[in-house]
Amino acid sequence: MEFIGYFGAVFEPAAFGLLLVGTIGGLILGATPGLSPTMAVALLIPFTFQLAPAHGLILLGAAYTSTVAGGAVSAILLKIPGAPANIATTLDGHEMAKQGRGAEALQLSFLASAVGGVFGVLLLIFLTPVLARWALAFGPSHLFWLAILGVTVIGSLDSRSVVKGLLSGCIGLWLATIGFDDIMGAQRFIFHPALGGGINIIAALIGLFAIPQVLNMFAKGRQPLGGEVIKVQPHSLGASMRELFRRPRALSIGTMTGSIIGLIPGVGGQIAGLVAYDQARKFSSERDKFGTGHSEGVIAAESANNAMVGPSLVPLLTLSIPGSPTAAVLLGGLLIHGIFPGPDLFNNYPDVAWTFINSMLIGQILMCIFGLYIAGLAARVAQVPQSVMAAVVLGLAVFGSYSVQSSMGDVYVMAALGVMMFFLERFGFSAAPLVLGLILGPIAEANFIQGSMIANATDGLAVYFFSGTLNIVLIATVVLSIVYSAWMEIRTRRFIEKQEAMA
Repeated sequence: MEFIGYFGAVFEPAAFGLLLVGTIGGLILGATPGLSPTMAVALLIPFTFQLAPAHGLILLGAAYTSTVAGGAVSAILLKIPGAPANIATTLDGHEMAKQGRGAEALQLSFLASAVGGVFGVLLLIFLTPVLARWALAFGPSHLFWLAILGVTVIGSLDSRSVVKGLLSGCIGLWLATIGFDDIMGAQRFIFHPALGGGINIIAALIGLFAIPQVLNMFAKGRQPLGGEVIKVQPHSLGASMRELFRRPRALSIGTMTGSIIGLIPGVGGQIAGLVAYDQARKFSSERDKFGTGHSEGVIAAESANNAMVGPSLVPLLTLSIPGSPTAAVLLGGLLIHGIFPGPDLFNNYPDVAWTFINSMLIGQILMCIFGLYIAGLAARVAQVPQSVMAAVVLGLAVFGSYSVQSSMGDVYVMAALGVMMFFLERFGFSAAPLVLGLILGPIAEANFIQGSMIANATDGLAVYFFSGTLNIVLIATVVLSIVYSAWMEIRTRRFIEKQEAMA
């Protein structure tokens, strides 16, 4: 209960002011396509040089938390995830917006984010030593199989076809190999100078989600101001709260999945929402409604996104191992103040550590309050005519892609991937599996190569990758995921055929 004694430090004027600035700024940055949590935190680090260590971490932690949640705004209203963690939110959130339920979807996303986020920070407070020891058990072979499990989840994310979902994932895995091999330094598929450093995930994310939307808007021609726009109906906050707690299964699955994935070093929050969405759909009695504007999809995805924030800091603060890309940037924020995370952090710098963690707990509540307020204003974005929206989204896409590395090469990559995705969608392929394959590719490759080196020096590949309880559990889950996805598709097709025959 040591953390209770440091709550007062969070409410000091300077600390609380920074907490407010980080929360509100993070929500705005998160709602802007292309500005990921990692980028937001990285951009803020120079502003912490002159701050006290605890105050600097409060600003960075608040931005981290609220940027993850703020990404749901553009994901729901524009079908453009504000960050990779919000990919799954687009699947049902945007459908709800098209049905005039954009305000409801935004309210559910912030409420679910707050519940998941508070649970994740409580795990960080109470279970840090236990969870850190468990996370240390994951070696290269386990991380490889975990990445493969993420790839198999792709198949069931694409409701139209498991095969096309897996093919989309394979395209993403291939795109992940473009650039220089990190181990051998060999060039792979570099047929343009812009690809020398590989495909930047932010540029890819914007291109694959934003450009097909822009092209679809332009394809429909000029629309009058009163033409085809998404109408957003006002929605009661009380009704959204009742809907949230009427879906305890989706909320608990999202929270637990996000907490577990956030804990595992190197995996990050990109797949937390997708895996939680997939599991919530499999266990739901209304699984056929997923992808059509079902509230469970939004609740599961957003509760998972913020639930992973707290646990992702467990290995960082206790083992100096970042649990996510943003946690790695936070590590830099600690080091510039001369604070080295590790087992002695809470002994040597208890005021800094506990003040930072307590601020994240308060920050989750502030994020929910300001997020709900912004939701009412942001819902008006959907009422902008398509002719105007297409130009705005295209401008944001170019700005977001260029701002990552100040490189026009990223803009070219973004545009090329967007045009490719526009045509792939015509054949029934989906962007979400492709992006997931692009994210998981480097994780799977790096851990396979590292595991192969260890295996060659010990008992061989077969023993290293296919033995051990944790490996066997992960492999069994991979197989079950594929079999279950195929079985669900066959079952769905038979049901549709039966309904058509009866009609």
